[in-house]
Amino acid sequence: MIFVRAEDLKYGMRLAKPIYNKSGVLLYERNTRLTLQGIESVKNFGLLGLYILEPAEPVPPMSEEDLDFERFQTMAVFSIREEMDSIIAGREPTNLKRLANAIITNYGRLDHKIAFTQSLRSTTDYVYKHVINTAILSALISAQCKLTQTEQSELVLAALLHDIGKMMLPNKVKEKFDDYDTNDLVIVKKFQNDGLGLLRPEIGIETGVRRLVAQLHKMEYGDGREAPEQKMKGSKILKVANFFDTMTCMKLSVEPTSEIAAVKHLLVNKDEFDEEIVAALIKSIKILTPGVCIELTNREKGLVISENKDNILRPIVLGFSSNKIYDLSNNGVYRKYQIVDIMKTMDNRIKVDKERLEEYMNKR
Repeated sequence: MIFVRAEDLKYGMRLAKPIYNKSGVLLYERNTRLTLQGIESVKNFGLLGLYILEPAEPVPPMSEEDLDFERFQTMAVFSIREEMDSIIAGREPTNLKRLANAIITNYGRLDHKIAFTQSLRSTTDYVYKHVINTAILSALISAQCKLTQTEQSELVLAALLHDIGKMMLPNKVKEKFDDYDTNDLVIVKKFQNDGLGLLRPEIGIETGVRRLVAQLHKMEYGDGREAPEQKMKGSKILKVANFFDTMTCMKLSVEPTSEIAAVKHLLVNKDEFDEEIVAALIKSIKILTPGVCIELTNREKGLVISENKDNILRPIVLGFSSNKIYDLSNNGVYRKYQIVDIMKTMDNRIKVDKERLEEYMNKR
């Protein structure tokens, strides 16, 4: 699989990922060969480019849940764009609560982990994709934390609106995504305050939603002192979700931080991120589950064959080259070997070797 920019797409190339329209209707299935009309459609959609299968490459496996997740993300990005445009223009957003309810229905009541996949972001769609993913993560975490229906609704709405001020940033700052220097942060803080000012009861934004957004901004751009209201669970969930998506998102110019590195940061910085909420995040998304390919500190590639529910970083691993079992839950083994990173596909999807896992399990 390779990424090909929109201007370099050629007739006959095969799609590695499906393309949906704003209503979630499938326009081009995986393995579809691009036509000239299809290439024009991609350019009209404003896409940076597409993931393309190499000539002899088979279609990579994706579950129905994975496909539904990407479809939902696409629809939600189109929807939040319209809602933010309305708010910035001073109008009441007509479908914002409907979008929040859809996120809660799909991801705020799950009893199992999901594969949380990222899509490539550009300057024009970064904020939209970020707030949608932050809202989905917030919904997932809120289910684990047993928030009430009202708390969950306010949290997801706050996640959708927390970065509306960044839509009005000057282009030279917007192009840096979240890689701001000190001077940029002064500008970002000013525009985030302006964005907060747009969230008014007169256009249907509840006080609780505005309060959560304000609390997140205090934690991100304040003086570092924790105010009493920052101890509210909703703002803590929003902070973890916002950080995790920012760390692991895909941009053309910057290599994304892996889920493992992001989780390690969250776990180590206990003063900054609530342990209960980080644990809820870990219980919500697939990271080191059976079948995931990893690399150990001795540089051997391996396969997770058993998840460690007590400590995500210490599963049981099968080494590819040595055929050796590494039980990282054993302190003696863990002192010698740790997981450096997860192996990824070209589109940043966690590499899973189900056939190797099944082969091993059948031999036991």
